[in-house]
Amino acid sequence: MMPHSRIRRIGWIAALATCTALYLMLHLKVHAVTSEVVRAERQIVALEQQKLLLETEFETRANQLQLAAWNNVDFGYTAPSAAQFLENERQLASFGTARAPGAPEPIRVAGGAGEAPEYPRLVSPLTGKPVDQALLEPERASGFVAPRLAGGATRIPLGAVVASAAR
Repeated sequence: MMPHSRIRRIGWIAALATCTALYLMLHLKVHAVTSEVVRAERQIVALEQQKLLLETEFETRANQLQLAAWNNVDFGYTAPSAAQFLENERQLASFGTARAPGAPEPIRVAGGAGEAPEYPRLVSPLTGKPVDQALLEPERASGFVAPRLAGGATRIPLGAVVASAAR
């Protein structure tokens, strides 16, 4: 009885080892096929990008031919030649002429020597009346220092708005 149970155990172990070896080979085969699929997908993406690049190039060249045809028929533009370029600043200055009589004076930059005129009062676009100074400068009007917000804006106290509306 002993050798029969031992043979049965060895048979089960051999069957288990065979199944494990077959599973391992199947797993490796699936992994190899998966790698080939991923490689094929990458090649497909690369080929699609290359196709898009070639389509763009083709359309660009077709547009260039169309533009060249329009230029020949309608506009007549030509590429600049070497004779059109200037060698130095003196040649550029030789193209200038003196100001003709009656020509407007050249534009000059304003200086900051004099005093600036007083800034006009702000007018409400809704009412057409001047805006109350208490709204613009609440610190001076009420002695209250308005807190500054993060963006540098000043918070206007509600009391100053209500007071100006009541007037």
